[in-house]
Amino acid sequence: MNSPQISSAISQQVQKAREASLVLANLDNSAKNKILNDLAKSLRENSARILAENSRDMVEAGKMLESGELSESACKRVLLNEDKIEQMAKNCESVAALPDPSGKVIQGTRLDEGLELFRVSCPIGVILVIFESRPDVVIQISALALKSGNAVILKGGKEAQNSNRVLAGLIRKTLSASNSAPETSVGLVESRDEVAELVKMSAELDLIIPRGSNELVQYIQKNAQVPVLGHADGICHVFLDEAADEAKSLEVSLDSKLDYPAVCNASETLLVHQNFTDKLLADILRKMQDAGVELRVCAETEKRLQNFPQLKLKKADEEDWKTEYIDLILAVKSVKSAEAAVQHINHYGSKHTDTIVTENAELAEWFMNTVDSAGVFWNASTRFADGFRYGLGAEVGVSTGKIHARGPVGLEGLVIYKYKLYGNGHGVGRYSNAKRELLHENIALD
Repeated sequence: MNSPQISSAISQQVQKAREASLVLANLDNSAKNKILNDLAKSLRENSARILAENSRDMVEAGKMLESGELSESACKRVLLNEDKIEQMAKNCESVAALPDPSGKVIQGTRLDEGLELFRVSCPIGVILVIFESRPDVVIQISALALKSGNAVILKGGKEAQNSNRVLAGLIRKTLSASNSAPETSVGLVESRDEVAELVKMSAELDLIIPRGSNELVQYIQKNAQVPVLGHADGICHVFLDEAADEAKSLEVSLDSKLDYPAVCNASETLLVHQNFTDKLLADILRKMQDAGVELRVCAETEKRLQNFPQLKLKKADEEDWKTEYIDLILAVKSVKSAEAAVQHINHYGSKHTDTIVTENAELAEWFMNTVDSAGVFWNASTRFADGFRYGLGAEVGVSTGKIHARGPVGLEGLVIYKYKLYGNGHGVGRYSNAKRELLHENIALD
């Protein structure tokens, strides 16, 4: 039963999503794929309309930036263009090309003759996804939800509400035309009051995924009465070991920070072994500086770089090691050893993604086993921590927790499992008091 503070409109919307989830759970893979491919076509055909609505949002986002309601990085994430629309369409097609994650037999056990137990993947049900700024998230999440058989309710930020509306409308129109899935499979809410109601609906929602600022995620985690999957911060590190290759150090350091600074998998801290070449470190930081990066360094790093006056260095403080800038700011710290680097990462990091640059294979493996993060890389940019790049089709978010899904969450993270037992009139009584033993034989799966 709904609590008295839940409005009838929200209650009805969630109930419709629940009903839709039951249809989706029984929808065959070909029907899901047709919906996704039709949606990709619709996105391309409606590109001008999407961009027109997005331009309205950019005006509003600009005003919010001027008033201090929106950061510059968040404002940039609102912007759509032809390339992003094409990428959304390709995301739909790539998700359609993936195997159906639901209905897979994971394990089979023969308990007795004619009594067989199977663990089978199934959709989670009804998922609420709350996000900020990026309207392309509407398509990414909806595609993954539909493919995995889940109904989804989306809540975006007001800075992108026109873009969110037109994209959600295209999804619902595609669903309606499919004659196979209800258009209520994807819902959109817009106000904070609606979110405040939704997070209390523990009997109606199955999972909440918040994507956005630390404040947003912490609010949801604190107030939700529904399981929450997500991450609060993306404090990612690059560690340059004393045995690092010069070219790889440059590529990984610069790409991790500069490829797209305004996202959670961009690096925030550069850790440098004390025996790493000062000249190469100065070269890396000069390239960062030339790209507009503000450099905040520890006292030891400042001392190492005193012979490179072209570098404009600011002193880092304790806050810099635990701050997600998502901006052109980089904290730099010199460390005495790989062990010290790992201690720093495990203390200050957010368990998102961290990478080591080294030619020492044994050390790299130790680093990846010891750093307690969802993604641990060797000689590769932190920016690879992404569902699409992992081959997941897209992602609904990144989980830094230790539940059923960790890291970029794609299709596999949107299904759980149930046990199906096939019997022939079996009762437990026949196995009581050792009358008959259970076989517990593994059933080979195709």
